[in-house]
Amino acid sequence: MKTKIKSKNIFTKRLRITKNGKVLRAQGFKRHLNAKKSSSRKRALGRIVKLNEIHAKKVRKILGIKKH
Repeated sequence: MKTKIKSKNIFTKRLRITKNGKVLRAQGFKRHLNAKKSSSRKRALGRIVKLNEIHAKKVRKILGIKKH
């Protein structure tokens, strides 16, 4: 009997996968020490960005998602 592969919760909480298979993540470095960062830099850090394809492939494999 085959058992279901459980997805890693760390990935499901931090990443979002689009229907086309792109993996999206939030940017880091916006938690503290913000006084010395410029407004434009803080704005840029608030955006959601695409994970690069090398890492995205590994994440999809761990989550058991096949790319379309």
